[in-house]
Amino acid sequence: MYNVRDLLRLSSVPQLGPLKIRALLSFFRDPEEVFRTSPRMLAKIPGISKRNASAIAHHKNGEAFADDQLKRVSRLGARIISLWEDEYPELLRKIYDPPPLLFVLGEFSPSDRHSIAIVGTRLATHYGQKVTETFAGELVQLGITVVSGLARGIDTYAHQAALRAQGRTIAVVGSGLDIPYPPENRSLSFTIARQGAVVSEFPMGTKPDAPNFPRRNRIISGLSLGTLVVESAEDGGAMITASSALDQNREVFAVPGSIFEKKSIGPHTLVREGRATLVQSVDDLLAELKYPLRSLLPSRAEPVPPRDLSLFEQTVFDRLSLIPVHIDTLCDQTEMAVSDVLVTLLTLEFKGLVKQLPGKLFVKV
Repeated sequence: MYNVRDLLRLSSVPQLGPLKIRALLSFFRDPEEVFRTSPRMLAKIPGISKRNASAIAHHKNGEAFADDQLKRVSRLGARIISLWEDEYPELLRKIYDPPPLLFVLGEFSPSDRHSIAIVGTRLATHYGQKVTETFAGELVQLGITVVSGLARGIDTYAHQAALRAQGRTIAVVGSGLDIPYPPENRSLSFTIARQGAVVSEFPMGTKPDAPNFPRRNRIISGLSLGTLVVESAEDGGAMITASSALDQNREVFAVPGSIFEKKSIGPHTLVREGRATLVQSVDDLLAELKYPLRSLLPSRAEPVPPRDLSLFEQTVFDRLSLIPVHIDTLCDQTEMAVSDVLVTLLTLEFKGLVKQLPGKLFVKV
């Protein structure tokens, strides 16, 4: 196992990414030897250019950088786990370009080998929120870890639902651990760390700059057996995560949405192009992952339909779904008067089966 301080020094050399660092360490017993080797010899290593070799030889700030990083990590109560340690997540280790160093607030668990990523738009609809919360809650109840990116919208709903269900969740961020993003999720990140882990490949103090997030997305998919896309524009970040998952030979799943909603374009495109499996329930997802999840899959009971509904209540309830429906549409579908539908909806809301949204829209709870 390599000394973390020496790995930090090496990682601070400009233009040395994960692949080049691994190439160097396949030739040397420890990172310290890299700095003692001449540029001419370094340039003979496959993947290391003369420019890389010169940058290593003339790098002067590595020690100060390493010491500063270790102090910041200690101050936050975090840790640094290297690719060469047993604790490094096995699923992530198997991808093409795993990060040599992970900055971790919280703890990894052996159970994290059963992980599913849930990703989607930052501007989620009520339907997207409900789908995310349903999938995340049911997955963690089975002992599956939910992975996401701590972003606004779908990511936040996934983490929160996993926590409410007392399950494990991992957040992968596109900044240093000491600069939570978005700022309003700072408290959520610390809660996640108590019930899972917050992870970054970026050094402490790294700002949440835009180029960081596509890199971050490969870690979200890399930590997971499969990635579930709930809602996304055709060019959204969730689509980048899905592409990373496919590149890593991992499963991709997509939840169908309304054809009138732009945020459905991403998932629908993935399914139409044969890049994702359409899923409408956790059972659909589990069916595709039954081999890697076989130790977690008990026989599952069918959901119990609502009981003790009157004829009117059942008629209205059957016309509702997780997609908001306008009161006028319900009246047309049930052939009932507006006053009767409103009274029935109010009764269903008292029973905890229906929720009213702004604009006289109604959804199942």
